[in-house]
Amino acid sequence: MAINKNHEFDELDGIKCAIVEKNVSEDRVTFLKDLLSGNGFTVMVVPSPPPKTAVAAPEDTTDNTPPATFTVGVTNVFFNATNAIFGRLLKTREGKVVTLAYWQQSEKNCDDSIPYYQKKS
Repeated sequence: MAINKNHEFDELDGIKCAIVEKNVSEDRVTFLKDLLSGNGFTVMVVPSPPPKTAVAAPEDTTDNTPPATFTVGVTNVFFNATNAIFGRLLKTREGKVVTLAYWQQSEKNCDDSIPYYQKKS
């Protein structure tokens, strides 16, 4: 049981893992897996369960299959993404500190010369 929503953990393929993100796309999985494994974490990826929705009416013939999403976790149950980002614990393959914008994939390069709270959106 997690103390709060920032530090969830669950069993992925029978292994206790700290949950990094849930319901992520395949591109995001590739990004996170590369980043986290480059920082020495063992990454586990499993398909996310389908969302709970009401049953569609029979006359609805459109394809309502949700896109494939995944749950990403690491085997180190002490890992917390928020602490890792703001504690400057994660590095890119080039050795730069991972910033919040880089983690959210809104910037291609890590530039930590300006603090996140001073950046203008």
